[in-house]
Amino acid sequence: MNDKGKETVPDGFVRLPTGLGFTDNLQPCFRRIEGDAVSFGLVVERQHGNVMGICHGGVLVTLADVTAATGVNVARGVRAGSPTINLAVDFIAAARMGQWIQADVHSVTVKRRFGFCSGLITSSEAVVARFNGTFYLPEHKGMVKPGAIGDGLPALLDD
Repeated sequence: MNDKGKETVPDGFVRLPTGLGFTDNLQPCFRRIEGDAVSFGLVVERQHGNVMGICHGGVLVTLADVTAATGVNVARGVRAGSPTINLAVDFIAAARMGQWIQADVHSVTVKRRFGFCSGLITSSEAVVARFNGTFYLPEHKGMVKPGAIGDGLPALLDD
């Protein structure tokens, strides 16, 4: 925790670049990819909050979606778009202002044209949410088009 009462970003996390479209709403947001282990996280700040002064559910859903899709792509060993077919998020506890929340992938299965991923979002105090996602894995390359949002994003697997 820093001198302003905010929790700090754990070691090994790298800040996401901007220019990723809707995902920019999570900023400042961080990721850590070590082997097959995929984690994203952020310190809950005012822009992430709702009128009750806790983290907005939309932030948690977006964090779950980005984490799960990345988990599927890392398991496949590719850098590509994987459109979300279904995403279920169960909200379990509140994430409070100043808390570090972290989404971790726990399970990934890839079958033909589909990827399945589950994980948890946790804070320093509790499990905040659990998530399960299903993603379409297109046969063609090029889900990241030149000039599209995110084009030029450093490859996740080049680290």
